Amino acid sequence: MSAVSDRLPTFPWDKLEPYKKTAAAHPDGIVDLSVGTPVDPVPELIQKALIDAADSPGYPTVWGTPALRDALTGWVERRLGAREVTHRHVLPIVGSKELVAWLPTQLGLGPGDRVAYPRLAYPTYEVGARLARADYEVYDDPTELDPRGLKLLWLNSPSNPTGKVLSQQELTRIVAWAREHGVLLFSDECYLELGWEADPVSVLHPDVNGGSYDGIVAVHSLSKRSNLAGYRAAFLAGDPAVLGPLLEIRKHGGMMTSAPTQAAVVAALGDDEHVRVQRDRYAARRAALREALQAHGFRIEHSEASLYLWATRDESCWTTVAHLADLGILVAPGDFYGEAGARHVRVAFTATDERVEKAVQRLA
Repeated sequence: MSAVSDRLPTFPWDKLEPYKKTAAAHPDGIVDLSVGTPVDPVPELIQKALIDAADSPGYPTVWGTPALRDALTGWVERRLGAREVTHRHVLPIVGSKELVAWLPTQLGLGPGDRVAYPRLAYPTYEVGARLARADYEVYDDPTELDPRGLKLLWLNSPSNPTGKVLSQQELTRIVAWAREHGVLLFSDECYLELGWEADPVSVLHPDVNGGSYDGIVAVHSLSKRSNLAGYRAAFLAGDPAVLGPLLEIRKHGGMMTSAPTQAAVVAALGDDEHVRVQRDRYAARRAALREALQAHGFRIEHSEASLYLWATRDESCWTTVAHLADLGILVAPGDFYGEAGARHVRVAFTATDERVEKAVQRLA
């Protein structure tokens, strides 16, 4: 076991524990804005679907029920503008983090193969490459990478941690480059429905991919849009030539979404109103925190989408973390997401209205 664990970096969140203790000692309690975990209730129609499917004694299938596949294909066409999406174009997964961590291994990558991801990025892209013993590197513009030996290219728009959104023109250029060089492209679009000052576009849109899904796969999650982080509900959509082999591997590995969760996903993807309600909650929290941080001397960069504000006071991120912890506010240091984040912090606006109000008062 140590041979596997030794491949992995130190779990970054462990470094935050002393600052969490400081923030928790505040007389009025901690305001934890460090992790983007939902805090609002699971919508009632989704809970009902889960409860109605609770009597599920048999094994679920990895591919999901026909109703689930119908819901996935329907949503991809309705929400992302994709065309001619069939059941072969979609695949349920057990939360998106599981997929990110194990995808290089499931693709058969290993030493000598290269995985690339943004310079500021979700740490699990690197973890996935390490687990497969593949090489990994970061980029500012993926089309400037050497394509030789590059087997997996990760995009992330809207970005975690920065909230940056790639334009339709940028996506089109990158997809064309990846295809020209035979590079498999996975686009992590888990925050796509949370655009604030931009309207994020999927690589599945025909204006981006020219009406073909060859060599491209999008990753989507219900954790943020529907408050289903605890359900572990996500899915892939894209090239059947990629998803077919992944389905077979995942069958052997028993990577199946529970039957009640599958039913809940059908309900969640069939209803847009609860997404609108949740967006309104996040928009109000975002506006309040953004104004308070700027008044406190922070500069907000990017942040046009997602659940985070990418903020800086032009000092070490750990100095900022300590300063805010003294106010009872916990945020994530930017260097968790790469060396380029060393002077930024990521501020989540997923806390309750009451806690966000406390943070605003303390910043004032």
